[in-house]
Amino acid sequence: MKKYTLLLLSFYSTLIFSQKSESRKLTKQEIKDRELENVTDFPIYKAFEFQDKGGVYELVLGENQKTISKKDTLNTKIQAICVMNDHGGFLEKWRINDLLEDYNPKETNIWFWTKYCSTKDLDGDGYIDPIIVYGTRTEYDEIRRVKIITVYKNKKYAIRAVECDLDDCRSFKKDQNWNMLPQKIKTYVDQLVVKLRKEQNLLLKDG
Repeated sequence: MKKYTLLLLSFYSTLIFSQKSESRKLTKQEIKDRELENVTDFPIYKAFEFQDKGGVYELVLGENQKTISKKDTLNTKIQAICVMNDHGGFLEKWRINDLLEDYNPKETNIWFWTKYCSTKDLDGDGYIDPIIVYGTRTEYDEIRRVKIITVYKNKKYAIRAVECDLDDCRSFKKDQNWNMLPQKIKTYVDQLVVKLRKEQNLLLKDG
C-alpha cells in the first residue's frame, strides 16, 4: 500500500510539473463573451488569455483612441490590465498605465507594440512571465520613447529608453531591481532589445 501511495504521489507530481503553460489571442467575440470591456477604461486594442500553474488569466490592452481618422488612430493614454476570473467577477493581478509626455518635439501617439509583447513561461517554472512593450511617436512620426516591462511573480521590472539624435537627450535605463530577475528572463529581454534595434533602427542606449 505504501509503495502504491508513493507511485501515485509521484504520478501526480509529474503531472502537475509537466503542465504546459498556454497562451492565445482572444477574438472580438470572445472578448465580448467574457465581458472584458468592463475591465479597462479604454477601447480594447487586443486581449490575450493564458493559463499556467496559477490559473487562467486575461490580459487586456486598452488604448484611448483620442483621435480617430481614416488615415490613423492616435492615442494619448494606454492601459494594460491582467485579471483572473473570480466567482463571476475579475480579480486584478496587476496593471500598467501610461500617457504622452511633454517632450520637444511633441509626442502625439502612444501604442502597444504587440509584435514584441509576449506571454510565455520564459524561465520554465510553470508560470507565465508577460512582457509588455509599447512606444511613443512624435509629431514628425519618429519613435521617441520605448518601454519594455517584464512582469515576474506579479512584480514589474522595466526598461525605459528615450530615442534622440543628440547624446545628452538619449537614455536607456533598467530598473534598480532588474538583477532580481532569473537569468533566462534577462537573456530573453536582452535579445529582444537587440531585435528592436535591428528591426526598428533604434539606438536603445545611453548617450
